[in-house]
Amino acid sequence: MQSHQHVTALITGAGRGIGKRFAMGFARAGAKVGLLGRSLAELEGTKLEIEDAGGIASRHRADVREYDQVSAVVERMTALYGGVDTLIANAAVLGPIGPFMEQKPRDWKELIDTNILGVMNSCRAVLPHFAERRRGKILIIVDYGAEIPRPDFAAYAGTKAAVVRFAESLAEEVRDQNIQVNCFSPGVAYSSMTDEIIEAEDRISSKEVDDAERARRTGGTPAEKQIQVALFLTSDKSNHLSGKLVHVGDDLKRLDQEGGRADAWTLRRHLK
Repeated sequence: MQSHQHVTALITGAGRGIGKRFAMGFARAGAKVGLLGRSLAELEGTKLEIEDAGGIASRHRADVREYDQVSAVVERMTALYGGVDTLIANAAVLGPIGPFMEQKPRDWKELIDTNILGVMNSCRAVLPHFAERRRGKILIIVDYGAEIPRPDFAAYAGTKAAVVRFAESLAEEVRDQNIQVNCFSPGVAYSSMTDEIIEAEDRISSKEVDDAERARRTGGTPAEKQIQVALFLTSDKSNHLSGKLVHVGDDLKRLDQEGGRADAWTLRRHLK
């Protein structure tokens, strides 16, 4: 596991699921971890697990939909640790599941506000600090709905594709300030979203249900693999990569070789 000593990471949605996995993994790698989420109880549980394992963490109850709350967390972490080096923008909700034409437009508001505006708020909150120090890493968590069509999850997949293009554009804006912005699709992992999918089995395809049930049985993609890639994408070894969409199963050696191409490893996924 790559060392992240002397790194401070802010992780949104860190109380459970993949966000908690990243928080535990980054703490094991030596990072000081700021845990941001809406459930104080979940954040406290993650913090205690990290501290019991010898790591350093602080919990910050905040809603990514509210910019002022996220900005205040960045200020508190700066006071605690001297700054923030890395943002893992992970907080997300699944939103309405099933055929798009059967959904109510009002049900999309929390989805869009969390998955798109929440990412933008988080990036906007850390960027002035990164620009002042002329360094910083932003890693936005997406899923395979950003890479391929995902029927019955059209709204959710749309938000994930949107933040990938946002990341690609932002990466170009801040490239000369030594700030890297990438997206990471960590594969299937068991979380509360998995249970939501299984509970919606009568409204979605059997493949989605089968995949969710498999994730519940096996845990999905091993946490070690997810954390390994996330650590690489937030380390100095990936300073030459920005505006990229990376999947947990991608060949990192090939990424190193081809990542400099403008059209490679992006939303378009042109690898040849």
